Amino acid sequence: METKQAYEQKVKAQLDKFNAQIDQMKAQASEANADAAIEYNSMIEDLSSKRDAAQAKLDEIGKASEDAWEDLKVGFENAWNDLNNAFKSAVDKFQ
Repeated sequence: METKQAYEQKVKAQLDKFNAQIDQMKAQASEANADAAIEYNSMIEDLSSKRDAAQAKLDEIGKASEDAWEDLKVGFENAWNDLNNAFKSAVDKFQ
């Protein structure tokens, strides 16, 4: 069974990767034509919102006791899947 600390570290690393991808998308949006920039910025806003939701769930896990964090993990996994699917969709659209 995965420990709370190991889980938090693994997910934090993945969130850091998503943050870097959002920064990369912001750079691409600044170089895109007006129509593409609007679409990029809309996706970036959506991704940022989903990332923030996942981060909030991760913060809840961090504050939970060793016994309770497993229950919170389910809510986080749902937020994580939503974020991950949104990123896949965004990357497919703009590559």
